[in-house]
Amino acid sequence: MPISETLRRLLTAPGPSGYETPAAQVWREAAGAFAEVTTNTMGSSIARVPGTDEGPTIAVMGHIDEIGVMVRHIDEKGYLRISGVGGWDPTILAGQRVDVLGRGGRLPGVVGKKPIHLMDSDERTKAPELKDLYVDIGAASEEEARGLVREGDVAVIAAEPVELPNGRLISRALDNRLGCFIALRAAELVAEAGGAPGDFYAVASVQEETDLAGARAVAFALEPAAAIVVDVTFASDQHGVDPDRVGKRELGSGPSLGRGSMLHPKLFEVLSETAEAESIAYTIEAYSRYTSTDADAVHLTRAGIPTMTVGVPTRYLHSPIELVQMSDVEDAARLIAAAARRLEPDTSFER
Repeated sequence: MPISETLRRLLTAPGPSGYETPAAQVWREAAGAFAEVTTNTMGSSIARVPGTDEGPTIAVMGHIDEIGVMVRHIDEKGYLRISGVGGWDPTILAGQRVDVLGRGGRLPGVVGKKPIHLMDSDERTKAPELKDLYVDIGAASEEEARGLVREGDVAVIAAEPVELPNGRLISRALDNRLGCFIALRAAELVAEAGGAPGDFYAVASVQEETDLAGARAVAFALEPAAAIVVDVTFASDQHGVDPDRVGKRELGSGPSLGRGSMLHPKLFEVLSETAEAESIAYTIEAYSRYTSTDADAVHLTRAGIPTMTVGVPTRYLHSPIELVQMSDVEDAARLIAAAARRLEPDTSFER
């Protein structure tokens, strides 16, 4: 099944934390075809599908920001010294092509480091640190580089989405354009079905990779009766990933439904019962403490918001190229849309 044009545009638009506008514009344009779209000053986007009754409002949230790097210094030779925006493993950054979001738009560049031929023996066995890396945009001098780039500009990996056999997709930024795409797709399915009993809000939140600030602000403003946070999660069929540690979630096994001390049991029961009624495969992901997703901020907003996580099994997280199976993406959207339509006016989240 070919990926949708909306998802392709989301994956090719740059949008590191705090600089999400290009990707957000794609999301808003797509949402405007079937929902009421609003934004806030932080850059998060909200699409509302009006409810048909007095049912509970639900917010389905996926963060639209991605990891990237930021220019922290331009040296006398025109190299861009960088720091991370979000969490990187520096060993996989060296040699990657990047797009720098400079003064006049995207600039191609490459992440450089000292050649292995010139390393001392102890250097060869030591993993590089981010401070050892830099971006080369081809500038011949500091003056030339400064005409194109300023400190605080950001860069993302230059990688187009590529479809693989078995309905699989590789791309940068699957974490977490998938989450905000699933929220968008679920809202579209709800709209096509004539609405849910309560208002359905799809959210593309910002700044998850740095401080969870976007989701916290949106949750405070909307104060939904319940929230579902959609993000990627570790696929256990990747070499080196131990199911004993992370649980068994293979590509094609469907979305994962979160259970844990901070996650609301009623929401889990609604989604798991819906999955079984709709014959949608799913797995369970257990969180003994925090989830490392926007749910960590959303659930304690205001007086507390009943919150649930839905995950999409993904390989090679926080690397230049991630991999997912598209059936898991579509199943997550179908499940959330169907569950929202089961939240009747008398649905209670009391514990």
